[in-house]
Amino acid sequence: MAQGAHEAIRPTSLEYEPERVRKLLESVHKKTKGKTYERGEKYDRERDIDDLVKLYTLIWNRFVACQMKPAIYDQTTVDIAAGRLGLRASGQVLKFPGYTQIYTESAEETGEAVEEADKTLPPLEEGQTVKLLEVKPEQHFTQPPPRFTEASLVKELEERGIGRPSTYANILSTIQDRGYVEKKEGRFWPTELGKLVNELLVAAFPDIFDVDFTAKMEEDLDRVEEGAVDWIDLLKRFYKPFKVDLEKAAVQMRDVKREEIPTEHNCEKCGSMMVIKWGRNGSFLACSAYPECKNTKEFIKHPDGKIEIVEEPKTDEKCDVCGAEMVRKRGRFGEFLACSRYPDCKTTRPISLGVDCPKPNCGGFLTEKRSRRGKVFYGCSNYAKTQCDFVLWDRPIPEACPQCKAPFLVKRENRRGIRIRCVSEGCGYVSDTQAEGAPPAESGGEEGAA
Repeated sequence: MAQGAHEAIRPTSLEYEPERVRKLLESVHKKTKGKTYERGEKYDRERDIDDLVKLYTLIWNRFVACQMKPAIYDQTTVDIAAGRLGLRASGQVLKFPGYTQIYTESAEETGEAVEEADKTLPPLEEGQTVKLLEVKPEQHFTQPPPRFTEASLVKELEERGIGRPSTYANILSTIQDRGYVEKKEGRFWPTELGKLVNELLVAAFPDIFDVDFTAKMEEDLDRVEEGAVDWIDLLKRFYKPFKVDLEKAAVQMRDVKREEIPTEHNCEKCGSMMVIKWGRNGSFLACSAYPECKNTKEFIKHPDGKIEIVEEPKTDEKCDVCGAEMVRKRGRFGEFLACSRYPDCKTTRPISLGVDCPKPNCGGFLTEKRSRRGKVFYGCSNYAKTQCDFVLWDRPIPEACPQCKAPFLVKRENRRGIRIRCVSEGCGYVSDTQAEGAPPAESGGEEGAA
């Protein structure tokens, strides 16, 4: 294979079919029955064997599919005469199934809208009489393209010829590590920082920040490797216009960190004008009399340009040091409680989710955290003090499990619906609430605690 050096898994034989592997795993289970892992967890035959076979089947099917011929479809438009009306359906008719007999990707995996993904028409003959089965009085509006998932973004990069298999993982991690995007329900959403960086760089370097530039550069580098292009000439063709753009950007590009955009709001502490400034967590309102006055506020900018100050929500919590009210603030790693007398008092505290840490003798509580990549997770408030490493990826809720009476459950919400489950070992309680119009959720959960 062309990208053999980048493979994580290299199939070498089709001898071991998935069902044969299942039998081998079951025979091994009989020999290890009653034993435990090194960390003390008991073997769970149903969970372990089913999960292993599912993963192996996915790899086996994908490998077999890549050795098969592609599927063949006829792009078809069907016109149906219905009295005074004419009906038209456009789609595709499957003529040869090819690799789809073994492996297909769902709309969820590819990131396509369900309506776009399902355009297969039944086989029809010209002049054939069709029977009306149902009339659905529905109105559809044009929907924007769905936001990228990791899978659909990699697919887009492949189609545009950007990057290589060895660089895809680095691209996905870089845009998250630098705070350009954040992940919500498995999809990428641009952050305020990401939008700003994109705006500045596209304006300053339009040639480089064109999607075709990277693909063309990949082709040119391949030609250098083949000896068809001199690498020095290639660099000269790139660097001459780039140097001009770089010199212009050094003079003309906005210095966002030093910008102070005036507003109609005044500081309630000293009466000076409030200005919009940029910090590591995005834009905010700050007093123009800084550093003498360090008052800051969060704000919302409406489409008409109006600036609305967002008041810091008060809480019933009191500061342990000075007794003043604690207010909610937003930082790099999520929300937290801070003393309302800041900067005179710099006391901070994590926000409790109403669930105590389940680790024995810990005494902490569970709170929302954010990783360096911007991914939300839930951990113990005592991590900094006692290095308590209890972590959940699903949000804990202060409701007792109706099955095992554990003190809390966890909740995951996405476009399919809501799943509430228990993470206590051996319980297995799950409650699914399907969102209206969503496809059925797949059976089986994933471990939420780490």
